[in-house]
Amino acid sequence: MEKQAYKIVYKEGVGEIVEKKSRFLAHVFPVSEEQEALSYIERLKKEYWDARHNCYAYVIGARNELQRFSDDGEPQGTAGKPILEVLLGEEIHNCLVVVTRYFGGILLGTGGLVRAYQSSTKEGLAQSIITEKCQGKKVSIWTDYNGLGKLQYIMGQMDIAMLDTVYAEDVEAILLVPLWQEEELQKKVTEVTAGKAVWKELDEVSFVKIDKEVILMS
Repeated sequence: MEKQAYKIVYKEGVGEIVEKKSRFLAHVFPVSEEQEALSYIERLKKEYWDARHNCYAYVIGARNELQRFSDDGEPQGTAGKPILEVLLGEEIHNCLVVVTRYFGGILLGTGGLVRAYQSSTKEGLAQSIITEKCQGKKVSIWTDYNGLGKLQYIMGQMDIAMLDTVYAEDVEAILLVPLWQEEELQKKVTEVTAGKAVWKELDEVSFVKIDKEVILMS
């Protein structure tokens, strides 16, 4: 099965650059629907009311089905679209970037503006936590204690997380298996336990990994 994962913003961030005395302040937000993005944009316009421009771009959907951008008074094509191009180039989904510009008195020219908005966007992303959102399934595996050691070895090889372990006469291991690895894992478990392990599928979930910690998402 093809890998089902895409990059998202897990934790928002703020980045800033200065170009010829103009300040470019990039706010990065995770968003799941358009109204959420519009609310952030409105909030920042009120907060930075004294800025010359509040330009933005956002992408929403697993395939970036929704894409919007605004130059907010900058020359056409010099602000919103360059922000959007960074998001698409970095393959980040469900993300809003608003770049606030405080004019420093020196004109940057078309090329200079494009570079400044792209650079500030990249700096904002660098100050955020970006990770992959994956589709997976909780799986219960019952095995004997000898089989548990073999199962743990396979999990280490495939980088699969164990959510819980229940020790009784046999052992129940609750695993979080990415969907694209499910068939391969089931085959390997059957092989190493000679078909004795009992495999039971539980819930299908979305999750991310942050510093090797697995976090379930709604």
